[in-house]
Amino acid sequence: MASTPELGTAAPDFTLPAVVLSGADVQQRRFTLSEHRGKPIVLAFYPGDDTPVCTKQMCAYSNELEKFTGVGAEVWGISPQGLDSHEKFARRHGLQLPLLADPEKRVIREYGISLPGLGLKRSVFLIDADGVLRWKHVARLGLTYQPVGTLTVQIAALG
Repeated sequence: MASTPELGTAAPDFTLPAVVLSGADVQQRRFTLSEHRGKPIVLAFYPGDDTPVCTKQMCAYSNELEKFTGVGAEVWGISPQGLDSHEKFARRHGLQLPLLADPEKRVIREYGISLPGLGLKRSVFLIDADGVLRWKHVARLGLTYQPVGTLTVQIAALG
């Protein structure tokens, strides 16, 4: 299994399809990491739509999106489920952050967080405005997640 990217190195670039909920409307579009330079990006990898901890995590991030935008950052949720699952998940919980689909687990493997037979390790990567990995947290068990306050402090520290 590949190791996670090193801090201070360029974050692996990728393009994935996503679901974005805006009010009652859902858009499907593609997200490419390198096209979002100029602002920090939080990549929140989570094991599965509508699972207890993942639902709490994505709801917390969505409910406090203004704290992320207040420090100039975007948050993207990434998991192996497809767009249909993501759309149901977003609608059911009113999630206002993009949910990216990685069913082939290509990006999950590139970021070194694949768990054979189980999917992935719950992980958060903070990419700065220049596309450099500045902070990461890879959970051993995935029963908890990084709170909004911890992430926004790390983003603000980027200066």
